Amino acid sequence: MAKNLTQKAAKKAVKALPALEVTREQAEQAVRVLLRWAGEDPQREGLRDTPGRVVSAYREWFAGYAVDPAAYLKRTFEEVAGYDEMIVLRDIEFESYCEHHMAPIIGRCHVGYLPTNKVVGISKLARVLNGYSKRFQVQEKLTAEIAGCINDVLKPRGVGVVIDAVHQCMTTRGVHKRGVSMITSKMLGSFREDARTRAEFLRFIGIHGAG
Repeated sequence: MAKNLTQKAAKKAVKALPALEVTREQAEQAVRVLLRWAGEDPQREGLRDTPGRVVSAYREWFAGYAVDPAAYLKRTFEEVAGYDEMIVLRDIEFESYCEHHMAPIIGRCHVGYLPTNKVVGISKLARVLNGYSKRFQVQEKLTAEIAGCINDVLKPRGVGVVIDAVHQCMTTRGVHKRGVSMITSKMLGSFREDARTRAEFLRFIGIHGAG
């Protein structure tokens, strides 16, 4: 996953979030309250700087609120010698956070589209994923948001998005089931309407037996 987004987006987030009327000190105090609730002493040596570190980490983890993912797709290229076959970017690693328990979601995303008369730089597809994943999420919504954004901006003949992720809210709490991943998909246009196009995409990303 493209990690250079985090620093720039985090700096933008610092300017974008004051409208929420929560100061950094208030955020750090909230962390101290949680530490006390967990049974810890926020003033002990090992935890004195923890609230500040947590707040800084939140700026990075949730930098997606400060960006517009669609903006990454605005610059396109038309000089592709008439290329109109499927374009697939697979195995894009990402981290997000479950909006139900604030626990990590860690996985891979596969994106494919059939261009009309223009294509976009492949790194921009990864940035769209980053823009949506660096927010509180549910996997189903994340999958649909990525596909919808690409479809709305690029106007391709079809879009396919598949996400395979592990949810720490399931592995570290609750049922404590490890080794379980969740797969979601969103198919639009020809990816949804044409079984052959959908099957080709699934073969490209390593999911077989679909038709």
